Amino acid sequence: MTLAQEEARVEAHSAGLKKELGVRDLALTQILFIIGLTWIGVAGKLGSAHVVLWLLAIVLFYLPMAAVVIYLNQLMPLEGGLYQWAKLGFNSTVGFLLAWNLWLYVIVYTSEIGIQCATYLAYAIGPSAAWMTSSIWFVALSSAAVLALMAVAATIGLAVGKWVHNIGGVFMLTIFALLIVLPFIGLATGHLREFHPFRTSMPEFSLYNLNILGKLGFGALGGFEYIAILAGETRAPASAVRRSVFIAAPIIAIMFIMGTATVVAYIPTNDIDLVGPMPQVLRAGFGPFGIAGPLVTIAILMTLAMRLAQVSVSFTAVTRLPMVAGWDRLLPAAFSKLHPRYRTPVNSIILVAACAFVVSLLSQIGVGQAEAFQLLFNGGGVFYALAYVVMFAIPLFGLRGVMPRPSPVLRLASLSGLLMTLLYIALSVFPIIKVESVSGFALKIVAMIVVMNLVGVGILFAARRRSQSVTDTDTEG
Repeated sequence: MTLAQEEARVEAHSAGLKKELGVRDLALTQILFIIGLTWIGVAGKLGSAHVVLWLLAIVLFYLPMAAVVIYLNQLMPLEGGLYQWAKLGFNSTVGFLLAWNLWLYVIVYTSEIGIQCATYLAYAIGPSAAWMTSSIWFVALSSAAVLALMAVAATIGLAVGKWVHNIGGVFMLTIFALLIVLPFIGLATGHLREFHPFRTSMPEFSLYNLNILGKLGFGALGGFEYIAILAGETRAPASAVRRSVFIAAPIIAIMFIMGTATVVAYIPTNDIDLVGPMPQVLRAGFGPFGIAGPLVTIAILMTLAMRLAQVSVSFTAVTRLPMVAGWDRLLPAAFSKLHPRYRTPVNSIILVAACAFVVSLLSQIGVGQAEAFQLLFNGGGVFYALAYVVMFAIPLFGLRGVMPRPSPVLRLASLSGLLMTLLYIALSVFPIIKVESVSGFALKIVAMIVVMNLVGVGILFAARRRSQSVTDTDTEG
C-alpha cells in the first residue's frame, strides 16, 4: 500500500470524528501542556547557571523538535500523530511500539496526579494539611476522583475538553505572569533586596549538569508533537499545527526562563520543592504581605486546576492511540468503537483511566512520597523519550523511496534532537533527589522499561496471530 493510499484509509476512519480544534485551541493547549510546573524547580537547582542551560536546551532540542514536528505533520496530518508517522516512516511494528511507549508514558504521567493534588492542597490550606502528602488513602482517593472526572470529560469529547484545556492555558499564562511580576513587586516594596533575571554563570561540566540539560531539553520542552495526535479532530490540521507552534514557541521559552529566575530569587537552591515549586515560591513571595494569604491560596488552587487541565490534555490524546491501533487490527476492534452520541473511543478511555489508577497505587508501595514521584517521573519520561527517538529518526532513516530527501538543515535538526533525547534516556536512571539506594532506584527504572516493552511485544505478536487466524478462516470460508 502506498503512502497516499494509507493516508486515504486513515482519513476515511477519521471522517466519523468531530472537527473541534482550531489554531487558538492548539496554541493554548501547547502552552498548557509543555509548561511543566516542576521544571522551574529542576532548573532552579542550578542557581544562576540556569540561563545557560535553558538556552542550550532551546537551541539543541526545542527548535529542532519544532522543525521536525512541523515537517512530519505537514507530510502526514493524520489522526494518531506520532503513531502514524512511525508506521508510515518505518513499519507497523515500530509504529505499535512507539504508540505503546507513548501510552505507557501517559499512564504513568496521569497516575502522578494524586500525589500532586495532595501537595498543592497542602500548600493551599497550610501547615494543618501537611498530612495529606503522606496519606496513601488520601492520595488514592484523589487519584480516583480526578481520573473519574477525566474519563467523563474525555467521553463527552473535545467540544467540552477543548474549553477545559483553553481555560487551563489561560490560567497558565495568568499564573506565570504573576510569577514573573512577583520579584518586581518584591523590589518595589523592599521585600526583595535584588533581582537579576539574566545574570548567569557558566555551569560546571558534570554528570549532574548533563542530567539537568537532558531534562530541560527533552523533559521540559518536549510536547509540540502531542497536539498532532488529534489531527483528525482539527480543522485544516497541516496549517493549524504549524501556525500554533509559531505562536506558542517564543511564549513558552520566555515563561520558562523568567519563571525559573523567580524561583532562584526566592528559594534557596537546596530547599526547592521539586513536586510543587510553583506554590512554594508563591507562598514565599507573597508571605510578607498582610493580605496576601487568600490571594496565595487562590493562586495555588488555580495552579492545581491548571495541572488537572494538563493531565486532561495527555489523557484525552492518548485515548486515541488504542483507537487507531484498532483501525490497523493491532488491538481488538472494541477499542475503535465510538460512543454513539459523542463519537469518542469510550472503551479506550475506560482502559486508560483504570490503568492509571492501578499504577498510582503501586507507586506508593515501599517508597517515600518524593521518591515515588521521582520514580514515576523518570520512568514515564523514558517511555516518552523512546517515542521521540523514533520521531527524530524518521527524517534521518525513514520513508525511503516515498519522499524527497529532507534538507541538510532538517537532518541536522533531527540529529541534534535525537542526541539530546538519548542523553535524557541515558541519565534518567539517576535520581536528582536523595533516595535510599541509587542502585535500587536505577534497577527499578530499568526493570520497568524492559518488562513493559516485552509486554508490548507480546501484545503485538498476539494481535498478529489473531489477525492471521481471522484471515485464514475467511480464506477457508
